[in-house]
Amino acid sequence: MLWYHLRNSRLGVRFRRQHPIGPYIVDFFCEETRLAIELDGGGHADPEQLSKDREREAALRQLGIRMVRFWNTEVYENLDGVLRRILEDVSQRR
Repeated sequence: MLWYHLRNSRLGVRFRRQHPIGPYIVDFFCEETRLAIELDGGGHADPEQLSKDREREAALRQLGIRMVRFWNTEVYENLDGVLRRILEDVSQRR
């Protein structure tokens, strides 16, 4: 659902899907703005997974990559809000 709006530069920048960065694979990545987007399901609420997610985010931050996370339910229930947030982040990083 989100990929439909990110692909083909529909937001004015190019996003890649399932993009590898070092040992990690991010759901969506914009090279131009160094923005990674992750969609999280319920498993990411687990304390152990939260810890791994924080470590991953810190490692990507060291590479100059900003991570934005959304819950899957946010995409389904508030797609317009998710897209607005992505557009804000993209415009700040240009």
